Amino acid sequence: MQLADTTNKVNEMIKDYMMMKREVARLEKIIFGYTIPMDNWGVAQYGIEAAMPKGSSGKSQAELKQMDLRERRQHNRLLVLRAKVTILESYTDSFSDLPTNIIYDRLLDGWTYRAIAEELNVSVTYVKDRKHHIIDVIVSAQKAQNAQNAQKDHFLQAQ
Repeated sequence: MQLADTTNKVNEMIKDYMMMKREVARLEKIIFGYTIPMDNWGVAQYGIEAAMPKGSSGKSQAELKQMDLRERRQHNRLLVLRAKVTILESYTDSFSDLPTNIIYDRLLDGWTYRAIAEELNVSVTYVKDRKHHIIDVIVSAQKAQNAQNAQKDHFLQAQ
């Protein structure tokens, strides 16, 4: 699935980030009965936590078949929104200069260009330019990752 392969898609994801985070928490509460912390979405566990038995945080195939259509749509939406949030959060603190990292954090928090510019004592044009740079970095990285995944898939199919 190509979620962040165009500038428009990434721009919309940045604008909708806060809404997507709230929706992920809401859907997790509906589907699983509790909210799964972001840290547990794919992080390995060590020590005694790794050895202890635990219930599945996801739904099994049998459970998914028993869900009604609405719950399946909610589960699918949850997976897509989680992927989008994870993509955006993977770029936190990944830019070479501090102002760009701060601008990115503020954009994700829903700040306006003017508020960010006042906070950093820079022009609104500078903030817009940095946002375009951020989007270009994310799009090019996602395209490279998609190409790498496609190449990997092609290699596995050839075997």
